[in-house]
Amino acid sequence: MITPSALTGRRPLALPDDAKPVLAVVVDTEEEFDWDAPFSREATSVEALAELDRLQDVCEEHGVRPTYACDWPVVTSDLGQRALGAHLEAGRCEVGAHLHPWVTPPHTEEVTSHNSYPGNLPPDLEREKLEQLTNAIEERLGHRPRVYRAGRYGFGPRTAETLVALGYTVDVSPLAGFDLSEDGGPDWSGLDPRPYSFGADGGLVGFPATGGFAGWLPGGGGLHRALHTALPAALRLPGILSRLGAFERLMLSPEGFTLTHMQRLTRALLAHGVRIFQFSIHSPSMLPGCTKYSRNPQERDELLTRCAGYFRWFREEVGGEMITPTELPQRLEATA
Repeated sequence: MITPSALTGRRPLALPDDAKPVLAVVVDTEEEFDWDAPFSREATSVEALAELDRLQDVCEEHGVRPTYACDWPVVTSDLGQRALGAHLEAGRCEVGAHLHPWVTPPHTEEVTSHNSYPGNLPPDLEREKLEQLTNAIEERLGHRPRVYRAGRYGFGPRTAETLVALGYTVDVSPLAGFDLSEDGGPDWSGLDPRPYSFGADGGLVGFPATGGFAGWLPGGGGLHRALHTALPAALRLPGILSRLGAFERLMLSPEGFTLTHMQRLTRALLAHGVRIFQFSIHSPSMLPGCTKYSRNPQERDELLTRCAGYFRWFREEVGGEMITPTELPQRLEATA
């Protein structure tokens, strides 16, 4: 599986120093399934899409045009077309592709945790699955996707050439600061959250999901790994350091992270010159009981309140503005 150093021809990209910070919102728009159970081709329910307007309303209130990165069960369902079609036609959102291999044809590979990362598949199979998904999005939703999010963030060694061949311009797969290699995924713990160009002739923009480290202790991913070995974990050092504000790994997401967490991460990254942020959330969290982040209506509403609170804070306190991933290359191109 790929590591940051294997992203072909990766070159850092940035906004000018006097530009406002920018924020994009990417929604993993997918079927509902038990995240703790084995993967199944039969788990294809998309009932949560009936509640998606709750998130869309919060986004519109705060000037956000979310990008719904859709997978196969979503785009091939009538509910998916109803939930997204009107918003797409009105320009209130954008659509991308989100490849969950186990529910995307052709169904030729064994369903395993290792194969749930699309980048672990044989390159020809990964490409065929993504090509079918891309065509389905265009046929069913009337928009050809230009933004890609690998399922489980499983970007592979040959994914870039497939994206270029299919006309994608932005990849939002990597999760900066996080190691997903325990069951065969990529290790992004050493990846900076800033965007970069990569792929053949630098034709793709990589835009990581925003993650990273906050606190006054240095060390980044190396310190995080050390703290989660047997002895420091037994002594509960990670929790102690987090409560002291000394060191913690955070993600820009309302799922599992508080508003304070997201603000703390943003401030830390701004202090290190990061000015481009990606906020991530899963569509099944809109239906209580589908994810551990939204087990009941109260938790779902609290999650939406965190979204609203962060969007408001980013605009009013940080002085930032909202963009979509497809708008990012033009911003960067204009300031190269």
